Amino acid sequence: MTHHHERTAGKVALITGAASGMGASHARMLAVHGARVVITDVADEAGQDLVREIGEDRAYFIHLDVTDYQAWEQAVEATLERFGKLDVLVNNAGIFTAGSIEDATLDDWDKTLDIDLNGTFYGMKAALPALKKNATASIINISSIAGVTGFKNRAAYSTAKWAVQGLTKTSALDLAKYNIRVNSVHPGSVETPLTANLQRGLGQVPLGRAAQVKEISSMIIHLASDESTFTTGASFIIDGGETAGNNLRDDQ
Repeated sequence: MTHHHERTAGKVALITGAASGMGASHARMLAVHGARVVITDVADEAGQDLVREIGEDRAYFIHLDVTDYQAWEQAVEATLERFGKLDVLVNNAGIFTAGSIEDATLDDWDKTLDIDLNGTFYGMKAALPALKKNATASIINISSIAGVTGFKNRAAYSTAKWAVQGLTKTSALDLAKYNIRVNSVHPGSVETPLTANLQRGLGQVPLGRAAQVKEISSMIIHLASDESTFTTGASFIIDGGETAGNNLRDDQ
């Protein structure tokens, strides 16, 4: 029985990097709103724990290294076997490495681009045949505010996140004929285990704090649901105003 508050009832969503942090929050909230969720990650134990928490009728775990295209094809196949279809792809898996072009290592550059950019492209390509079968479908690519502005000491990460925004917009044009919408979400500072020890200057954020994960997940629900069927090629910035302007400048 579906309830009117279930905004993603009947949807099947595959989420990468979903065993912890923002991805886990997205999976939980999608399930609360009636979706069945495929949790993919390289962290098997945490992923299985989350499936048990959400419920095995609603959630399914698949081990997935997003840099392996064949593994992507297998994950989509397993999703179809388990839940019969795929409506929503959330490309959330990502890493960040530090370093300017002066001091970033070649390995860090390659690894960051491989996971954050190639992983997103591979997911979109592998999921496309399944997504095309639906009357409407949604691809949600998680970028960052580092993908809408420059970001000090994050050459590889910022490049990958800008590239994800570009891939999103061009794919929105290409996939519109299939009624597949493609949007990017750009979180600012978010409180997750990954960021717990970062020293951050929140003075640049007009709202004066980091986001809670559920504040990002609410946007994921909107984009996954049929509330957003005319929304494609857009970039949703959820950053407390951080990229709106220079919050530290105060000319009186």
